[in-house]
Amino acid sequence: MNREVLSRDTPSRPAAATPRPARRNRRGPRRRASRAEARNARAAAAFTLPFFALFGLCFLAPIGYALHQSLFTTERTGPLGLGGQEREVFAGLANYAHALADDRFLTGFGRVLLFGAVQIPLMIVLATALALLLESASARAVPFFRSAFFLPYGVPGVIASILWGFLYVPGISPLVKIAGAVGWDLDFLSRGTVLWSIANIVTWQFTGYNMLVLIAQLKAVPGELYEAARIDGANAWQVARHIKLPLIRPALVLTGVFSIIGTLQLFAEPMVLRPLASSIDSGFTPNLHAYSEAFVGNNQHAAAAEAVLLALVACVLSFGFLRLVGGRAKELG
Repeated sequence: MNREVLSRDTPSRPAAATPRPARRNRRGPRRRASRAEARNARAAAAFTLPFFALFGLCFLAPIGYALHQSLFTTERTGPLGLGGQEREVFAGLANYAHALADDRFLTGFGRVLLFGAVQIPLMIVLATALALLLESASARAVPFFRSAFFLPYGVPGVIASILWGFLYVPGISPLVKIAGAVGWDLDFLSRGTVLWSIANIVTWQFTGYNMLVLIAQLKAVPGELYEAARIDGANAWQVARHIKLPLIRPALVLTGVFSIIGTLQLFAEPMVLRPLASSIDSGFTPNLHAYSEAFVGNNQHAAAAEAVLLALVACVLSFGFLRLVGGRAKELG
């Protein structure tokens, strides 16, 4: 009886609670990962900052300054525009209108467009042929000929023009003397031939560079494709036409764009040959015309407008070429 009373009156002890599993600190690894990513981002920004600084200083700043200069003109406060002080006044698009109304500037544009229409395809075809030949030649001969064809690219444009100038001048040129000995009156610097004499210099100088670009693309082609084509009975011409040429198409497009831009910037060759050829005037190319406006006519604002127009034409032609090539690739694909 007493035991029953005691058992009723005495409170029972609570059951021991089951221990909960300890929560893992999931924030720790995430915080450590985010800190590591932040450090990597800061390091990457520190490494790329010098590039963007130089890019802005050497590329964007000159473009902005040229745009600013092209919108202004210089006025003199003296009577009849003589003497007095010079000041810059806003001219709007007057410098661009002046450039587009200049017949010599427009004629220079037409001349370089004709130059590029003939010289660029010829140079790219020649570079492609050399790249295909050197890629299929024996290993012993490739390094020598590759260096020999690339060597003219290492010669500056001014030096190359001087070297070829000695071969063009009638009084000292051995080529002119040989042509005269066989009764052929040859004049490399006449009004009708001087443009193609300059094209010869440019082709001689830049074919090797384009050849190396194409060879580098050919090196990236897997050798298994060539082996499979040979097993199927394809000869060397079929391999080059159906395998090599389609696979080096990106390199061909790249060399085409670079050649278009370089053609519009044609300056060193006509500038060096100008004292030797009376047919080369100050408006022979757009770049030469802008140079004459800036340093001969002392009109930097008009020269800046011509430089901006030249850059716009280069962009339009380059993007147009890329769109044309891309559209054809989609049609063929």
